[in-house]
Amino acid sequence: MQIMKISVKMMNKLQPIARFLYPIDKYLTHSLLILRIFPSIMMIYKHGWSKITAGYEKWNRLGSALTDFIGLEFMNVFFGFMAALSESIGMVFVLIGLFTRPAAFLLLCTMFVATINHLVDGKFPELAIMYFIVMLVLFICGPGKLSLDYHYFSKKD
Repeated sequence: MQIMKISVKMMNKLQPIARFLYPIDKYLTHSLLILRIFPSIMMIYKHGWSKITAGYEKWNRLGSALTDFIGLEFMNVFFGFMAALSESIGMVFVLIGLFTRPAAFLLLCTMFVATINHLVDGKFPELAIMYFIVMLVLFICGPGKLSLDYHYFSKKD
């Protein structure tokens, strides 16, 4: 019985530390907002916009990264355009928090193909892996309360 009293007292002393280290929902909304904004801006600026405006030749080359593996060479331009679309317009949707999960899923697939393609070429694709992980988190968790998805589509109490 004495051991129980000691352990309860010890747990009461550790509770403020545990609340600080493991906040239940305190910073989740703002964390998801940061996770949406900065990677989206970087993807749009460094990758997406130049690919979506490049045209047919660039889309053909981008699409061949996937079609070389699956054997559908006639779909090069379509898959290249979809990759460019996910890196540009899809990231605009992630940035504003509208249709976040579908847009994150499209970029998730694009980054998976980019990762495999770089690994086959003998390069380490750290940036593709980072974008893959960020989009995986957004796909699983959703955009958070500071998004248009939450404003328009959630059932608020």
